[in-house]
Amino acid sequence: MTHSLMNNQVIATQRVGILGGGTAGATIAIRLAALGLETYVFEKNKSLIDGPPMCHLHAGGNLYREIPDEDCVALLKQCIDILRLYPYTIDVRPTVFAVPTRDDGLPEDLLPRLEILTDAYRELIAQDANNKVLGEPEDYYQLYSHEQLIALSEREQVTVPTTVDEWMIPVAKYLDLNKVKFPLIVVQEYGWNIFRLAASAQLALDGYEHAHVFTDTQVKQVMPVDCENCSNADHHVTKWRIDYQQGAGLDPEAQSNSKIESIEVDYLVNACGFRTGVIDDMVGVKVTRMVEFKSSYITHWEDTGGQIPEIIVYGNRGTPEGMAQLTPYPGGYFQIHGMSNFITLFNDGLVASSKDSAQPKLPPQYVHYIEDGWDKAPLQARSQQAIDYVAEFVPTFHSARTVGNALYGGQQIPGEDDTLRVADVSLYSNIRYARAENVKASSTLIAADQIVDELSELGLIELDTPVNRNRYSHEWAYLAHNDSLAIETVARDLAKERGFPQAMAGVNRGIREKALEDLNINNSSDNYRT
Repeated sequence: MTHSLMNNQVIATQRVGILGGGTAGATIAIRLAALGLETYVFEKNKSLIDGPPMCHLHAGGNLYREIPDEDCVALLKQCIDILRLYPYTIDVRPTVFAVPTRDDGLPEDLLPRLEILTDAYRELIAQDANNKVLGEPEDYYQLYSHEQLIALSEREQVTVPTTVDEWMIPVAKYLDLNKVKFPLIVVQEYGWNIFRLAASAQLALDGYEHAHVFTDTQVKQVMPVDCENCSNADHHVTKWRIDYQQGAGLDPEAQSNSKIESIEVDYLVNACGFRTGVIDDMVGVKVTRMVEFKSSYITHWEDTGGQIPEIIVYGNRGTPEGMAQLTPYPGGYFQIHGMSNFITLFNDGLVASSKDSAQPKLPPQYVHYIEDGWDKAPLQARSQQAIDYVAEFVPTFHSARTVGNALYGGQQIPGEDDTLRVADVSLYSNIRYARAENVKASSTLIAADQIVDELSELGLIELDTPVNRNRYSHEWAYLAHNDSLAIETVARDLAKERGFPQAMAGVNRGIREKALEDLNINNSSDNYRT
C-alpha cells in the first residue's frame, strides 16, 4: 500500500517495528499508526501495558523531594499532555503529602516549588485552555494547619467528597496527627489506573488499520538487512529484520514446534522496558543503565467510611523510614508502596549493566516473579509488612487484609543516577534505531514525538499534515468512539485475567465526569446571571 502526500500521511509505505508493548511501546504505536505508518508491536505478555507498579499521575513530581524543580515542571507538562491522550485512565482525587515528625525536613521547604508549579500550570493553561485538567491553578495546592484538621475531624465524613475540605475529613480522622508536621499539603495529583491505561491503548490500536499488534510473542533476534560499512563504528542501517515467535507462553516442547517468522522494517524502536539492554546487545549499541525490581501490594480495607485521598508520608528512600504511600481504588482496595528494602525495594534489586552487556542482570528470583508470578509466602509476608508500615501513621489500617497479589516489575533507569525521574528517548539516526527510556510512564508521548521528528529528518514521514497537528490538539480517533464505560469493560477483563479484583479497573471519579460537572456548574451560573 502506498500513501501519497495528498492524503497528508506518509511519503511511501514505511514499516516501523516496536519491540515491547508497555506504556512506551503502546503510546509510540498509537502516535505512529495515526500517521499512517505500518506499525508492528511485539509484546511478550498476553496483553499490553502489564509492567512495573504505577498508581499516581506525577503532575508536578511532589512525591520526590530530591529531584530538581525543572524536573518537576517537566513532569507536570508531561502528565497534562498524556492525560489528554488517556483521559479515561484518571481517578480524580487529591494527594495529601505529610512530613513525619521523625524527618529532618519541613513542609515549608516544599512551598517555593509548589509556587513554581502553580505558575507553570497557569502558563500551560494560557497556552491552551484545554490544559486545565487539574482544576483551577489557584487550587493546585492547599495547606491545612493542625487546627483546621482538628476541626475537620469532628465533622461527619462524606461518602463521596466534592470539596477539598470534604476530602480532608477522613485524613483528619484516620491520620495520626501526633506523628506528622504541619501544615499538611494537598495537591491535585490524581490517580492513574494501569488497567484502564492498558484498555485505552488496546482500544486505540484496535481502531487503526495500520497498527499490527502481536501479543504473547517473543522476539528472537533483530538483524540489519541493508547495512553500509557495517564493520565501522559509523555504519549505516536502512532496514532491520525482526525474527519472532508467537506463543511466548507455550511450554518448551510446543514452542519448539512453533515456527519463527520474520518481518523487515524501515525503523526499529526498542521499548522493552527493563529488557532494553537485550536488544541493545543484538543491535550492537553500548550503553550504561540500571534496572530496579520494585513491588507494591494490594490490600482491602473496609473501614474507610467513603472515598479518601491518596496519602503520602515522606521518608528517605531505602531506609527503614522510607516513604509510605497509600493509594485508593474503588471497592475498598488500596495499593501500598513502602520505600524501604523490606516492602517495595529489595536489597539486591538494583543492578547495573556491565562492560560486556548493556542488559543489567536481575537476580533469578525477581525474573521468576516477573515471568511466573510471586511465590505465595514472600508475597503474603511483604503484603502484611506493608499494612503494618502504613498503620504506623493510619492506625485503623491495621484492620486491612492482604488479597494475595501485587503490582511489580523491573524499572529501567538510564545512566548511573538512581534518583533520575525524567527521561524519554535515545536516537541513533545512522542505524534508524530508537530506544525508549521512560522512567515514568508520563514521558512516553514526548518520546513518541521525538521519534516522529526523527522519522521526518530521515525522510520517512511528512510532518506538516492535519493528522500530525491533531496530536497537539489531542484529537485522538479512539476517543470519538469509546467512552469511560467501554474503557472500563475492557479494563475489568484485563484485571481479572491478571488476577486482580475487578473493582480495581474502576475509578471513583473520572476526569470527563468532573469536566462535565464543572461545565454544568458554569452553565447554571450563566443562566442565573441572565
